[in-house]
Amino acid sequence: MANSAQARKRARQADKQRGHNTGLRSELRTAIKKVVKAIEAGDKAAAKVVFSESTSIVDSIADKKIIHKNKAARHKSRLSAAIKAMA
Repeated sequence: MANSAQARKRARQADKQRGHNTGLRSELRTAIKKVVKAIEAGDKAAAKVVFSESTSIVDSIADKKIIHKNKAARHKSRLSAAIKAMA
């Protein structure tokens, strides 16, 4: 455990920030799951709409460095390819 006042404060800040990041990461996973669910439903138009909404969420979370920008690009690319592959 932290001994100095500064270290205690940093521990509190780190705990608060970790909770915030966890919420954002959960929001990211939910956005991706929504797109996957729309793709599995087979409705291409709905999948495109959900994908465009989730793209902004993925980008904003990558901008905040919760995930790496390449990981965000990979998710977007794979989801986009899955939508394009729909009949």
